Amino acid sequence: MNALLDSLAAGFNGSSERAELLDAALKTGLPAARNEAWKYTSLRQLERRSFSPAPPQAQAVDAALLQGIPAPRLVFVNGRHSEALSDLSGLDAGVQVRTLSAAKAEGAENVRFLGRRYDRADEVFAQLNAALADEGVLVQLPAAITSHTPLHLVFVSASDEADRAWHHRHLIELRRGASLNLVEHHLQAGDNAHLDNTLVHVHLAQGAQLSHARVQADSARATSFLRTDAVLARDSEYRRIDLELGAALSRHELNVRLEGDNARLIANGVLLGTGRRHIDTRLGIEHIARDTSAELVWRGVAGNRSRVVFHGGIHIREGADGTDANLSNKNLLLSADAEIDTQPTLVIDADEVKAAHGATVGQLDANALFYLRSRGVPGEQARAMLSAAFCHEPLSAVEGTLTGQLAQHLDQALQQAGMA
Repeated sequence: MNALLDSLAAGFNGSSERAELLDAALKTGLPAARNEAWKYTSLRQLERRSFSPAPPQAQAVDAALLQGIPAPRLVFVNGRHSEALSDLSGLDAGVQVRTLSAAKAEGAENVRFLGRRYDRADEVFAQLNAALADEGVLVQLPAAITSHTPLHLVFVSASDEADRAWHHRHLIELRRGASLNLVEHHLQAGDNAHLDNTLVHVHLAQGAQLSHARVQADSARATSFLRTDAVLARDSEYRRIDLELGAALSRHELNVRLEGDNARLIANGVLLGTGRRHIDTRLGIEHIARDTSAELVWRGVAGNRSRVVFHGGIHIREGADGTDANLSNKNLLLSADAEIDTQPTLVIDADEVKAAHGATVGQLDANALFYLRSRGVPGEQARAMLSAAFCHEPLSAVEGTLTGQLAQHLDQALQQAGMA
């Protein structure tokens, strides 16, 4: 074993069944570079670090940190639910929101999704989550419930006497014809080097619609592992935008199965590499039913000594005729010391489909820079304007006032990085 796994195992306090899951994860060990799914993300430094379990109670933080995040909101600090900062007033009728700990206390029937197993060698963090997760959020909408008020889930990492680790497990479940707007905020309160290992299950029944925005603006020394597994039934729609703006090491695996005819996915993102940050995003999109569609627009920017890694995988299964799938991954390399690795993959086993995928890595357009300079715009300002415009395109995944709010988060991160 290693220091990381030793420290995580030391914080275990679960059933014998979960102990078996933990043993399996420890035997698997951390993936090495020879594992294709982790080829561009080294864990050598992380494996030498140790983390303490999340404290039993939420740490107090300044409520001003949540300024601009309205109710209804559910807040967690260092992995624990904060009743003082949470406010579910204004929650639309019919929307059910509970913490995982509360749902478990109410009965095992509520948490059957915890029983999923993970066996591949590249799934060790999902295995660890299956063994160690003791908190999270359940958001469930009964059939035909339409929620017009966005629900905000806020996860704050705050400075503590030790580097903490927490393992969250979330369920987002919309029954037939239900509709919800969901916003995730991952924020920092002070400088910290915590570890967040989260697994999210998204289940959309027939005709359900979920608009899901996630802003990851964690501490510049934090480590974040996120895996999202989504299943879309007939005529459902999943709109998603991910802004990767923080953490020293962040990795997100977004797996979506379009299992029902006419299911639709729009999943966009921005990967902002600054300093020595390492960002790794992997898409695994499976078209299984007929007439499904996926629009994927991802933009990456790497400056200073950062590294941006992107894998965009699309698999159109046999029988998934009528599929329309498009992936665009464009990247800006703003420093000679930065690195971008992009790998779009497309596997087609069906007939009568439309599919396109492409990836580019380049620098700012010299002609566009010359145009702005010729009209009196200073060089640094011109580069900042072009970088900001480049990053804003994926925001089209969401609609309404939320687009403006996300643009503000993005612009603020670009300004702090000296890119806007």
